[in-house]
Amino acid sequence: MHLSSCFLFEGLADSDLTLLESIACPQPVRSGQWLFHKDEPAENLYILESGAIELLIEVQGAFKLPVFTVESAAVEPVPKGQEPVEIPTTMIKSGDGCVGVGALIEPYRYSLSARCARDGTVFVIPRAEIQSLIHRNPELGCRIMTNLARKLLERLSETRREVQIHFMSLFRSATF
Repeated sequence: MHLSSCFLFEGLADSDLTLLESIACPQPVRSGQWLFHKDEPAENLYILESGAIELLIEVQGAFKLPVFTVESAAVEPVPKGQEPVEIPTTMIKSGDGCVGVGALIEPYRYSLSARCARDGTVFVIPRAEIQSLIHRNPELGCRIMTNLARKLLERLSETRREVQIHFMSLFRSATF
């Protein structure tokens, strides 16, 4: 297992990685299998070893929306008024990291849904186990949370850039 490839565990000492590996359980995942849904209690952190996981957001409203998967790009219309619809936004591939970081942050709920897009293996780290490890080793917890904060700030910056692009596109289409 290569936990050090996950952004959360960058810069950890080998002894800390060994402790984390001792609480991580390998689990095979199949294409189409749901790992979790938005707003469910975040009981586990998932480290992707192989395969691919797509993250989905929930969209609500009475409108016609094409639904597709990031992996296949297959499109099928969703009937008007069907709520909610989950659409893929991000593909996590092996070596890209983890999903389910809600297991590290109160109120311990998943903020997105995650579905396996390609058969593979994830390492499951139960929230109770990683919290216990962090309480016994605060430096480990500080490093993990620093890495998480850095990643979340990167994602926030990306989202802001996307909002700017979409806003300018809407503005241009409204002025022509």
